[in-house]
Amino acid sequence: MPARKRPSRLDELADDYAQCHRPGAQKQLEYFRTLKTDEEAVSRAALAQLCNDKRHPHQYRIARSALEESRARLLKNLAQLRSINSFDDLIEMVEEVSGSIPGIGELAVYDTALRIGARFGVEPRRVYLHAGTRKGAKALGLDGNRHALEMDEFPAPLRKLKAREVEDLLCIYEDRLEQDAPRKLLRCKV
Repeated sequence: MPARKRPSRLDELADDYAQCHRPGAQKQLEYFRTLKTDEEAVSRAALAQLCNDKRHPHQYRIARSALEESRARLLKNLAQLRSINSFDDLIEMVEEVSGSIPGIGELAVYDTALRIGARFGVEPRRVYLHAGTRKGAKALGLDGNRHALEMDEFPAPLRKLKAREVEDLLCIYEDRLEQDAPRKLLRCKV
């Protein structure tokens, strides 16, 4: 029987994400998937409104008026949203429709697209970068100046996660990733 490889620090982070954060993230997306109407799902996605009627912490600083404007614009484009069949096209559309609204930045665009994508059955196949994920990607020695990174660009321990989960992990663990040099993260524990 071959010797079992010891987990790397990135293995541990991926496992910690899967155990501690995946269930909540899946529950949030499932909520948007199961709302009664597409209109309600898009409205709540744009307003960052969770199942407890509170605003998602990522968007709590955005003016309500900006979120309302985003909601109105996205609802006007509901037929187009329904017809999109890739996350790349979806995030591009959300950016075109809402990205010019003051206060709606790249994280709000991504989060809104992710929620709407959950409703319509499309999810990212690449890892989209914004402030927090950009720092995490750079800490891993990746090009943080791009809009998105392919999954095969990430170290093997992270490739066992979905792209949206890697995005979440990079954001959640950005400080830890910045503190540890990439060599330390990839090195097996002794």
